[in-house]
Amino acid sequence: MTLGSNNYKNYETIIFHIDVNSAFLSWSAIKMLKDNPGSVDLRTIPSAVGGDVKSRHGIITAKSIPAKKYGIVTGEPVVKALQKCPKLVLVQSDFATYKEYSHAFINVLKKYSPLIEQVSVDEAYVDITGTRNLYKNSETAEFPFPLNIANLIKNEVRDTLGFTVNVGISCNKLLAKMASDFQKPDRIHTLFPEEVPLKMWPLPIGDLFGCGKSTAERLNSLGIRTIGDAAKADLSYLIGLLGENSGYYIHESANGHGSNVISDRYEDAKSYSNETTLSSDLTSDSYDKDIIPILRHLSQSVSRRLKKDHVYGKTVTVCVKTGSFKRHSCQMQLDNSIDDDNLLFKYAKHLTDKLLLGENGLFVKGEVVRLVGVGVTKLDDGSFRQLSLFDPELSVKKDAENTISIERQKKLDKMSEAIDARFGKGSIIKGSSLRKE
Repeated sequence: MTLGSNNYKNYETIIFHIDVNSAFLSWSAIKMLKDNPGSVDLRTIPSAVGGDVKSRHGIITAKSIPAKKYGIVTGEPVVKALQKCPKLVLVQSDFATYKEYSHAFINVLKKYSPLIEQVSVDEAYVDITGTRNLYKNSETAEFPFPLNIANLIKNEVRDTLGFTVNVGISCNKLLAKMASDFQKPDRIHTLFPEEVPLKMWPLPIGDLFGCGKSTAERLNSLGIRTIGDAAKADLSYLIGLLGENSGYYIHESANGHGSNVISDRYEDAKSYSNETTLSSDLTSDSYDKDIIPILRHLSQSVSRRLKKDHVYGKTVTVCVKTGSFKRHSCQMQLDNSIDDDNLLFKYAKHLTDKLLLGENGLFVKGEVVRLVGVGVTKLDDGSFRQLSLFDPELSVKKDAENTISIERQKKLDKMSEAIDARFGKGSIIKGSSLRKE
C-alpha cells in the first residue's frame, strides 16, 4: 500500500485510528501462552471467548480468524457457535488481563504522541501532526511520512506486546476509523478525502461508521445501498427520511466529513450513567406524557457508551432530584447483564414508576421532580449472558418470536410518532444511527 508523497501536505491535521485485532481473543491467547508455553496459540485455531466454558452457556464475545471461517459471529449463543464448529475451543473472559494489555497498548502510543484519544479498551485515535521531524530518519520510499510512524507503532506493538493492530490514517477521525476497518490483520491503510470515491463509496451503506442496522435496512429498501449512494443523495431527502440529526450525519459522513478534535479524557469506568435537568418540573399530572422521551433519551445515551467500551451492566439504577433538591434512587439487579437501550429503557421505566408512583412514591408525597438520571453498574463483558427467546441480540428467531417483535416495533413506532409530534421530528432517534461519541 502506498501514499502519494505529498498527500499529507494538503491537510493541517494527520490522525491515526489504531485498533487491536480481535483484542479479547488475542489477549487471552497471549496470557495462555505465557502461562503454558507449550500450548497452542488460540489465534491459529477455531477458538472463541465467551460464556461458561464448562456448561457452554452464554454468548461469544470474540473469535479467532479460523473461527470466522465457520460463520461464527460475536454476540451469538455459544451453543449455536458449537453447532457450526463442534471442535471450537472456548476460553473464559479475563477482564484483569484485558485491562493489563489495554494499558500496555496505550503506553506504546504515548511514546509517539501526547495527543491520544482512547475510545475503548482496544482502540484509540492518535494525532501525529507536527511529528515528522522526530521520525525523519525512519522515512523510506516504501514508508514516507506518515506511513513510517504508523509502521513503527504497528511493529512495536506486535514485537513487544505480542498482538497485532490495524492503523487507519487520514485527516479526520471518521476516515481514519473507516480506514482501520479495511483488510485485517496487521495492516496500515490510508483514507484521505481524495481516496473516498475509490475506497469508501463502493462499500455497503451498513459499513459506514455510525450507521446502525435499522438505518441501513431502511436506506437499502429505498435504493441507497452503498455509501456512495448516500453521499450523492439529496440532504433534504435523507433528513426527511431519517430525521434531522441522523440524516445530516449520514450525508456528511458518507462524504468523508468528520471531526479532527482529539480528546484525551478516558478512564476505566466502574459505572455508566447520564442525567438531565428538566426544563420544567415533572409532576404526577405530566408524568405519563413526559417521562417516556426523557427515559428513552437517557437510555440511548448510556447504551451508546456501553457498546463503545464493549461492556454490559447488570444493575440498573434510576435517580431523581426533587423540588427540595433531595436525591432519591431506586435500583434492580438483573439476571443478565445488558447494553441494549430498549431493555435499559424498559427497566428504567419500571424503576421510575416504582420510585414516583408506588405506594410510598414521591408523587404520593406531593413532590415534583427537577432531574432524572439512568445508570448501570456491576459491569462485565457480557460473555455469561443467557439469551432468552425475546433477547434482541438473538440472531435467529422463530416465527412466533418474529410476530412478537413486529408487534413490539409497531408500538415503538407509534410512540415515536407521538414524541415527534410533541417535540419535533427527529428529536428522538435510535442511538445506533448516531455517530459514536
